[in-house]
Amino acid sequence: MRIKAMVLRILNQLRNDKRTLALILCAPLLLLTLIYFILDSSTTDLSVGVINAPQQYVEHLYENNIVPIRCSDSEAAQMLKDERIIASVKMISGKIYIDIDGGNSTKSNAVLAAMEAAKKGMGPAIERKDLKTEINYVYGSDDLALFDNFGSLLIGFLVFFFTFLISGISFLQERTTGTLEKLLSTPIKRWEIVTGYVLGFGAVTVIQSLIITIFVVYVLDIMMIGSLWLVLLVTLLSAMTALTLGILLSTLASSEFQMIQFIPIVVVPQVFFTGLFDLSPAWSIVGKFMPLYYVADALEKVMIRGGGFYDICLDVLVLLGLTTLFMAANTRLLKRYRRI
Repeated sequence: MRIKAMVLRILNQLRNDKRTLALILCAPLLLLTLIYFILDSSTTDLSVGVINAPQQYVEHLYENNIVPIRCSDSEAAQMLKDERIIASVKMISGKIYIDIDGGNSTKSNAVLAAMEAAKKGMGPAIERKDLKTEINYVYGSDDLALFDNFGSLLIGFLVFFFTFLISGISFLQERTTGTLEKLLSTPIKRWEIVTGYVLGFGAVTVIQSLIITIFVVYVLDIMMIGSLWLVLLVTLLSAMTALTLGILLSTLASSEFQMIQFIPIVVVPQVFFTGLFDLSPAWSIVGKFMPLYYVADALEKVMIRGGGFYDICLDVLVLLGLTTLFMAANTRLLKRYRRI
């Protein structure tokens, strides 16, 4: 009987909380639909720049699921930098020279295997031992571990996730306990509350970013080519964006339980657009509206490709812009809580 009463209480509670009920029923369907479309539209074609090679070799690349693009040396270098091709190849006096982006070991190994198959398809003349293929890793290396591939993505995601959750719940508690209304009844301005909150949590996120980055780089020994300071800058911006976004969304929740419900809707879908999958051009555009895309892009450029500040300048500006935008929206939304 007591169990029956408990069951009825929970069912009544869920019936009165329609948003929670809708989330329980609809959020898994939303995520499954998103995964379905992303996996269905993922492209497995790998593009290779062909600087100088006979047509027969190019045709064999086609047969091995490689998309060859005829180009010059400078064009190949630029396309490698822009990640439009995974490798470039040129054949001089029968010897093959390959420049490859080893930042993703799965893709680079697949391309090298396809190139080797294309080479064998040209006949025994090209199989001479003195004409062994020469491979140059422009980015990454031949012994890149799986964790090195996705480590930069994980750093950005973990910092973003925990900061979003903690900041959102903390600000929500300010509201549900009445502290926010008391603050707003004083001469303090709304933007001063938001700025104070961001700076207060910002100090903690600086320490969090420092600990996570140093742990991953020096203890887990992830591949790190670029500047440690740039990695710290990006993780800090990731935390600040998550902090202001968490505070903003907390205004839409009335309890900690409802705040957590934003995770599968706001945070999880962003992971699919951080380079985990090879998306079609249409789906890639969707990712550019998500903060985590810029965090993962900047970290990958610094840690795997050795990029400098100029290379991540756009990512940094977008994250700064989003942080400012969320702070402005937070300041405006606080107006609804000011009673006097």
